[in-house]
Amino acid sequence: MNIPIFELERVQSLFENTVDYNLTESGFHPYTLNELLNKDQIEGLTNTVLGYGQTNGSIPLRKRISAIYNGVNEENVLVTNGSSEANFIACHTLLEAGDEVVMMVPNYMQIWGIAEEMGCSLKAFHLKVENNWAPDLEELKSLVTPNTKMIALCNPNNPTGYTLTNEEMLAIVEIAKSVDAWIYCDEVYRGAELNGKTIESFIGMYDKVMVNGGLSKAYALPGLRLGWIIGPENLIADTWAYHDYTSITAGIMSHYIGEIALQPEKRKEILHRNRTMLNENLVAVKEWLDQYGDMFEYVDPKGGGMLFIKYNFDINSTDLAEWLRTEKSVFILAGDVYGMDKHFRIGIGERKHYILEGLERIKNALNERFGI
Repeated sequence: MNIPIFELERVQSLFENTVDYNLTESGFHPYTLNELLNKDQIEGLTNTVLGYGQTNGSIPLRKRISAIYNGVNEENVLVTNGSSEANFIACHTLLEAGDEVVMMVPNYMQIWGIAEEMGCSLKAFHLKVENNWAPDLEELKSLVTPNTKMIALCNPNNPTGYTLTNEEMLAIVEIAKSVDAWIYCDEVYRGAELNGKTIESFIGMYDKVMVNGGLSKAYALPGLRLGWIIGPENLIADTWAYHDYTSITAGIMSHYIGEIALQPEKRKEILHRNRTMLNENLVAVKEWLDQYGDMFEYVDPKGGGMLFIKYNFDINSTDLAEWLRTEKSVFILAGDVYGMDKHFRIGIGERKHYILEGLERIKNALNERFGI
């Protein structure tokens, strides 16, 4: 097998449903259909004909998606099975063996694995914790070459929660232009900003931009498996061709529910609910961490559904996560999956009582093993 195991997803898939407290969830506590839909909408769902639908996404859904970006319409949108399929299709549309990819790290590492399997050359430029996770743009500038085909980003970032400033975004665009490279940005957390202000998309800043999005993270609807790619119309036509060879189409019920979720007032309601949870939970988790003084270090996230934490006691992050899972039935995500030992990630978009109960188990475990 030539493709590397996607460690981040594999470890979550193996263990997230086998513990009392799964603190690795990177989105928000999901809606039920009764919470999301009114009586008439539920009736409409039950009367939906279970056919294939339009394989690139229904026109009403693609119009709803395009409305949350500047300067695009439904022909700039391909609907996918989650943003993970969007990433896979985008890489196969934009890249070929031998192409150079420069990628922001830490990051959701799917694109790294896909590009590696495709035979691309990969370079990393870093978000720097000493700069509150701001990117090292001088490093990015030094890494790009005339062979750079793609600069891959994640904004808001997984796992740090950093959001690029407009100045940083424009600087990245200028760097991409200097070598005629594509910008591909994972924007699946756009809408989950703690300050309540939706960040700008890279769409519209440069003619060689493609971004993803979806309903799994900021919208708390992961079970729909509904994502999308936005890009130039001719490239979106090419992505549809790859989509025909992968999943063909997202489910017809996901199309129906997704179109409702993205109606302007409903979208506003969903994002407000999730941002409120994020802000309340962040305060609670910080209070828990701060009781340990300098044992834990963190930078407040600006967006996303998680907190990335450095710890200052002597155990490898994978060993820490494994020990907590097997001994206390609490699951955290080891920093090793990002290539960053002595860190772990926890989700802060869950129900507050659930998070705090899981942290209480961690507190007892740390006292038992380390006396802290």
